[in-house]
Amino acid sequence: MSPVTRERIVDTALALAERRSWEALRLHDLALELGTTLDHLRIHFREKKEIVDAWFDRADAAMLQEGARPELAVLSARARIHRLLLTWLGALAAHKKVTRQMILNKLEPGHVHYQIAGALRVSRTVQWLREAASRDAVFARRALEETVLTGIYLATFTRWMADDATDISRTAAFLDRLLAGAERLERVATFGRPRQ
Repeated sequence: MSPVTRERIVDTALALAERRSWEALRLHDLALELGTTLDHLRIHFREKKEIVDAWFDRADAAMLQEGARPELAVLSARARIHRLLLTWLGALAAHKKVTRQMILNKLEPGHVHYQIAGALRVSRTVQWLREAASRDAVFARRALEETVLTGIYLATFTRWMADDATDISRTAAFLDRLLAGAERLERVATFGRPRQ
């Protein structure tokens, strides 16, 4: 039997949640499935929500790896962001149903602490998106860009979770429309002057 690593714990948790649901997943069942103890799980994850963070960390890592590809540097900012966000979603696609359940769990009224952590998570992913897309605006322009990107990210993620299609084409088209709108907004905000 292979060692019980963080990655194996996440993979096993996702597999169990696919069979039952994220809400029904219990850490004692996860430990049993892995052939380990709760105490050993605690070494890697103090609570179930940390497994969710590890799952989204994988999507962030996939996006950053895509951002490091040399061919991305020659694309327009719009094309870079489009590709990076689709890469992020693609990293979650194998467990889309469970991902949706994780998000819905965080949005339950009794989980205010999850909602605060979720807002911080969104901010962190948007920051990595800006970095991977080589966005370098500063001060007020950076704040505006972050606000717009956060809206685009959340709208696209929500659209993707609601889309039951087997491919991502409708979400990709939706994202493209949002990015086109953001480009128009940027042109208006800078009175048509190119970005410095």
